[in-house]
Parts: sequence; C-alpha cells; structure tokens
Amino acid sequence: MKELVKTIAKFIVDEPDQVEVNQVEKDKSIIIELSVAEDDMGKVIGKQGRIARAIRTVVKAAATKEGKKITVDIQ
Repeated sequence: MKELVKTIAKFIVDEPDQVEVNQVEKDKSIIIELSVAEDDMGKVIGKQGRIARAIRTVVKAAATKEGKKITVDIQ
C-alpha cells in the first residue's frame, strides 16, 4: 500500500523528491501518512478534495483484498 500511494503522489506533484510515505500498522487497520512539499499540497488535495478522495478510494479498493481497514492521512 505504501508504494502505491507513493507512486500516485509522485505523478501528481511538481517536487517528487519531497514525497514521503509512512505506514503504521495496528491490529486490523493500516494508517498511511503522506507528506509532500507545501507548494504541492493543493495538487494532492485537488478541488473540493477530489484528488485526495480518489487516492483514498484506490487504496481502500486495494486493501479490501487483504481484509484490512486503511486510512490515508495527507500532511
């Protein structure tokens, strides 16, 4: 999941070198923390949160196979 989020984010932002993804696992849930450069924050969130919602949807669909609940936090 971590690599999936990292790959998607790198294609969206202007500064792909500053994309950082951390994954924290707890029982049956996974928290993925995505941090990007301050100037790229708007690109990752998108208008009315559409890009962020799309990223979360793709990751949740991939996590369904593993039977875990996943959360994507954009920082």
